[in-house]
Amino acid sequence: MIVMGVESSCDETGVGIVRWNGDGTCDLLADEVASSVDQHARYGGVVPEVASRAHLEAIVPTMRRALAAAGIEKPDALAVTIGPGLAGALLVGVAAAKAYAAAWNIPFYAVNHLGGHVSVDTLEHGPLPPCVALLVSGGHTHLLHVEDLGKPIVELGTTVDDAAGEAFDKVARLLGLGFPGGPALDAAALEGDRNAIAFPRGMTGPRDSRHDFSFSGLKTSVARYVESKERAGEAFSIPDIAASFQEAVADVLTLKAVRAAKDVGVDTLVLGGGATANSRIRSLAEQRCAEAGITLRIPKPRLCTDNGVMIASLAAHLIGNGAGPSELSVATDPGLSVSVSQLMR
Repeated sequence: MIVMGVESSCDETGVGIVRWNGDGTCDLLADEVASSVDQHARYGGVVPEVASRAHLEAIVPTMRRALAAAGIEKPDALAVTIGPGLAGALLVGVAAAKAYAAAWNIPFYAVNHLGGHVSVDTLEHGPLPPCVALLVSGGHTHLLHVEDLGKPIVELGTTVDDAAGEAFDKVARLLGLGFPGGPALDAAALEGDRNAIAFPRGMTGPRDSRHDFSFSGLKTSVARYVESKERAGEAFSIPDIAASFQEAVADVLTLKAVRAAKDVGVDTLVLGGGATANSRIRSLAEQRCAEAGITLRIPKPRLCTDNGVMIASLAAHLIGNGAGPSELSVATDPGLSVSVSQLMR
């Protein structure tokens, strides 16, 4: 079974192709991505209309590159991100995927973007045992309990305001580091002292939710720190701010992820989403998992960011568990719950 996946939920147009092995694993045949991030940089963030137009321009060339890379004329099944994501961006990918599925007369699967971020780990680390997954990106911050990729995923916690990646982008813009903020802050933090500034750790008090997150207050704290220094005419270190902010985010994310794994009784933690490419999030997760006796699984950065491979992988697991195809009339759902792995109609 060869499965193609199409991803267009934000600013990457991704087409991936995998071969389902029937044992909980897939072989990667093609991974083609066209990013519009440079078009959004001038605005300091993703502009939905710009993203949608970029998808329109990129979808057919990206599809052709993926087919050529895999050496096939058409797949056996085609999957697409049906949600969550930007409404206009989702529409482009879904319309294209439906058209290809109809023209090729192959089964069509409308699947969940977030589940794809979990599923893609199997391409590197093999079949996925029961685990907790921490998904961190510009639009999402979730703690998930995954018993099996063919079963509904349970959300343990999420952000009550800004996503962690969104906070990275806003703080980077505040410091004049550009967009996207994650890589820029990570690079600046390498020259800074992570203990220089005691920024707050949101929602870590004894009465706060054990698994939910909040990063809006942290972002505001950075802004107030910079403003106070500027009003006083005092110099401040951008590397120290970057390192201290990054430490606060990584501290909360990894603390709550390890806590969630213990709470639900699993010994595996999976990290996914573009922000998990951050060096401090990775290193602190490795340290805390080792101390807690938890196995940490992190896909390579290329697979952590949005791509079509993760959509193909999730669909392959659903097919392997007996899921039937979705109807071609199925509508996009920008607010799709993570508990819904596939929309049927």
